[in-house]
Amino acid sequence: MENRLIPLVDEGLGNSAYLFDLGDGRALAVDPSLDLRAVDGAAAKHGLRIAYAAETHLHADFLSGARQLAHNHGTRILASAAGQRTFDHTRLHDGDQVDLGGLTLQAVATPGHTPEHLSFLLLDGERRVGVFTGGSLIVGAAARTDLISPDRTEELARAQYASLQRLTALPDATAVWPTHGAGSFCSAPPGAARTTTIGEQKQANPLLAAGDADTFTRLLLDSLGSYPAYFARLGELNRHEHLITAPPLLAPLDVARVGRLLGDGAVVVDVRPVGDYAAGHIPGSIAIALRAQYATWLGWLIPPGVPIVIVRDPGQDPADILWPALNVGVTTIVGELDGGLAAWSAAGEQVATARIVQAAQQDIGSVVDVRQADETAAGHLPGARLIELGDLAEHAGDVPGGPVTVMCGHGERAATGASLLERAGRTDLSILVGGAPDWAKATGRALVTGQ
Repeated sequence: MENRLIPLVDEGLGNSAYLFDLGDGRALAVDPSLDLRAVDGAAAKHGLRIAYAAETHLHADFLSGARQLAHNHGTRILASAAGQRTFDHTRLHDGDQVDLGGLTLQAVATPGHTPEHLSFLLLDGERRVGVFTGGSLIVGAAARTDLISPDRTEELARAQYASLQRLTALPDATAVWPTHGAGSFCSAPPGAARTTTIGEQKQANPLLAAGDADTFTRLLLDSLGSYPAYFARLGELNRHEHLITAPPLLAPLDVARVGRLLGDGAVVVDVRPVGDYAAGHIPGSIAIALRAQYATWLGWLIPPGVPIVIVRDPGQDPADILWPALNVGVTTIVGELDGGLAAWSAAGEQVATARIVQAAQQDIGSVVDVRQADETAAGHLPGARLIELGDLAEHAGDVPGGPVTVMCGHGERAATGASLLERAGRTDLSILVGGAPDWAKATGRALVTGQ
């Protein structure tokens, strides 16, 4: 059965969607995102028609693609009745079963990550083959419970404890297929494994070692870090229909049009590599390098409704800019600067620069480390100001005066941080290429741990 499972990992979101080959040319999709390129590509490669799409919960980290599959392919959507989705779907309650044609999918109520959360147990006759656990039991942890309301966080954590007890009553050999994995802001721990078994998790998951609901709740809540601002919006949006009726396009905008848009409150997002941004960029643009995590930071840092103009290199695919943005609910990209930065410069417009510094440089001035709190706690430069990237625009005034070097783990988030400080009026900014371990190795100096 395992060879009929096709995991589709989104490294940027830290999530997995799944296709399961039902053996007769049809497939079940589980937790597909609105960016269906990987799902559709895998289905085409394996000659499958996506007959069913199962939704484990109302996702906060991406817009669902289930309704798009129904529109494009006639796919039947399976989801919790408690989710109160406003589009056509099969409404499932705890214990309901769906005949997939030889296999059966059984809904298992597993509230916690969200109140309406369902896991889906795949049955071959009486045999429990595997369970799609969404944001309930995940590899080495359980997904966060603070996305609904602060008033419900502890209640949902206790519900998560009960849900995990229910799941771990399944046979040890039962495969576990979670949606959230390493890199997800829904609290998956680092690690390469994306799937597991009930038996493996009973042995290795520290949350399952909690002896009671009180201990579990404390451990889970103590592990929660920050999460992107758009998480507060997408869960509700996923109750409703979202359809893309035509391929998104990156419209060309001339220099004059871009200038007018900026005057009306638009923002430039520069998706070029860090070195290109540092060598020259439109003043006040936000640097978000086009990589796996691009959409997360785009959705986190750009307020809803703000028009966005893209600056890219010619070799960067517009589809890789537009689809991930749509995936996190960003619909305000109005186009790109036609001709890129060269056109801007040729028109006589001002161009700004930023310095690149290497980890080996001892004198790098005041340091602002924009990594997440768990990253900086593991080791940061002595005297560094620790401000998470998602909070930096709001706390730019907390950054010391004078020359400032912004750093992260490699350099991409540092460039974004430097661009946010530039927008706040700061000058004399440098971007550190590399991370804290590189600096420690190059200088022979010790890092500071903790906060």
